[in-house]
Amino acid sequence: MHTKKDMDIKNVSALKTRQYRNFPMVPRVVFGSGSFDHLGEILMPKRSHSEAPIIFLVDDVFEGTELAERVPLIFNDQIIFISADEEPKTTQVDVLVNRIKKEFSELPSGIVGIGGGTLLDLAKAVAILLTNKGVASDYQGWDLVHRPSIYHVGIPTISGTGAEVSRTTVLLGPERKLGINSDYTTFDQVVLDPELTKGVDKEQWFYTGMDCYIHCIESLNGTYLNAFSQSYGEKALELCKEVFLEDLSHSESRDKLMMASWHGGMSIAYSQVGVAHAMSYGLGYLLGVKHGIGNCLVFQHLEEFYPEGVALFKTMLEKHEVTLPKNVCANLSEADFDTMINVSLNMEPLWENALGKDWQKTMTPAKLKSIYQKI
Repeated sequence: MHTKKDMDIKNVSALKTRQYRNFPMVPRVVFGSGSFDHLGEILMPKRSHSEAPIIFLVDDVFEGTELAERVPLIFNDQIIFISADEEPKTTQVDVLVNRIKKEFSELPSGIVGIGGGTLLDLAKAVAILLTNKGVASDYQGWDLVHRPSIYHVGIPTISGTGAEVSRTTVLLGPERKLGINSDYTTFDQVVLDPELTKGVDKEQWFYTGMDCYIHCIESLNGTYLNAFSQSYGEKALELCKEVFLEDLSHSESRDKLMMASWHGGMSIAYSQVGVAHAMSYGLGYLLGVKHGIGNCLVFQHLEEFYPEGVALFKTMLEKHEVTLPKNVCANLSEADFDTMINVSLNMEPLWENALGKDWQKTMTPAKLKSIYQKI
């Protein structure tokens, strides 16, 4: 088990060397309507033998639906339906890992996550914990995972989070909301089928899409910006503008937003996100606010840091007639604000990207509290 001191030392070391890190990418990806139907043939060469199953972690909104019936189960494969109503937790990962180890005498051939960011993050975390000792909270931080995960596949059914392409899996832990950021987190295979995003609730579509948009704004305005992240960020931002400001057909909108999500996730692979994400972690940890809406709740008040991005965000809100919740933080105690502030300030790489090495001179606890109080 890693101590807090060990994590802090390794996190600092990772920050100092991240500019020259040899970051991983998803090695295999298939894109296109109907590509989900090729999942069986994609998985077949990865099966160790008939007793080593593929475990499918699937959003429970698909239980009893046609999509669940299309999952290519053979031998002793298993579907585990999981609710995505709440943010994924380290304890949830531990329960899933213990369940799989108890039910099967050897490691599965692979883990497949089917759903939004919650299911994709759970799939990545479970794949890591099946081969690494300890519990999920031990690995919250940067580059704390030292053994390769088992084969894992991501299949998004909503677009925007970038979880399908990122090297992190964001989890609510006992002390913080923080990702398992490692070279072993990235999926081995991703299936991008825009047809799977049909029927997504309008507000969920908007909030998750805005997660992608905010990725772009924070990456393109960050101090970590470089030609690699800029190229992906600019393309993702262009696609977001088309999806949320133009009048596209449903099919074209699904295709473009799925690729915006991919490029948005890649834009932060070699850079970072910023103020909105750092603050949304506080909301998520204390109040359980889901990631996409949390980003939106914060971002609307960040004109000081992203004036053009916030102005365009408000235009998108108006065009799609989305009204953000109000008075979310109205009845919080001083202790509650302190908890959110501490969780947020722990996200040092995000703050450094947003505001530079002397970020603590700008973003003080009092400044953070003043923004939270507006939400």
